[in-house]
Amino acid sequence: MKTKIKFAVLLLMIIFSGLNQTVLAQSHFKIGKSIVNEMKISGTSTFHDWTMKTGTFSGKATFNISAENQITKLSAIEFNLPVLTLKSGQKKLDKNAYKALKTDEFKEITYKQVSAEVMSLNNSKFHIKTAGKLTIAGVTKDVVIDLYCFVNKDGSISCDGNYPINMSEYKVTAPVFMGGVMKTGDSIKLEFSFLFEKS
Repeated sequence: MKTKIKFAVLLLMIIFSGLNQTVLAQSHFKIGKSIVNEMKISGTSTFHDWTMKTGTFSGKATFNISAENQITKLSAIEFNLPVLTLKSGQKKLDKNAYKALKTDEFKEITYKQVSAEVMSLNNSKFHIKTAGKLTIAGVTKDVVIDLYCFVNKDGSISCDGNYPINMSEYKVTAPVFMGGVMKTGDSIKLEFSFLFEKS
């Protein structure tokens, strides 16, 4: 009888020890203030290519990191991009882009993960395929966005990637200039670089 009790106690200790390690492995991160943080939207027009970018946005994520500093799971990730912080250096282009993106009503572009699959590229950089909800100008679509993440020595995580977007899918009319002589293309690209720091 005593042997059975000892075995049961030992089994419970192993189970709870494993659960504790799982909890400890899960860490919460947020996008801090870093010069490497950047989000930009770029596209084409009848005259020239254009780019709008910003370093002002917020986001958070929950990663599982192993004792070997490997990303084993991405439980959650989201970001909020205030559209009015995007700047091209051309006031007319910015003004027309804000109007097209309906910033009087919808202030942010947002993304929230639903699921994710971690695929290692090598011992330190990871390709993470995320599925989630991208909202632009009040319209939400199911999308798959690829992240490429690197675990830094200080425990922070660098992530970058890009995603192609057709503005018409989000009911955004491509901006026009000069009475319609200059028109931007429907296809744009969202590019980003994040530095996640433990929160």
